[in-house]
Amino acid sequence: MPESSLNPLSPKKLLLTKWTAVAPRCKEKHFLVVKLVDPEPPGSPMLAVELEAIHTRRIRVLPWRELTDPARWKRGWV
Repeated sequence: MPESSLNPLSPKKLLLTKWTAVAPRCKEKHFLVVKLVDPEPPGSPMLAVELEAIHTRRIRVLPWRELTDPARWKRGWV
């Protein structure tokens, strides 16, 4: 059974969750969700999150649904 069907992601519960990139770039493998990007206009569904690379502290903004792709992301620090 795929991981997403066992424990579906909710955008409101992503803050401070840990993620591992399946294909690291620039030696950035482990990430932490540090911010939920406020939607425009206010009241519309949230679309993006800010991930901070643990090693370099660089910020990466991406659509939160991208985290559900097991070919790109794994939940937790693996």
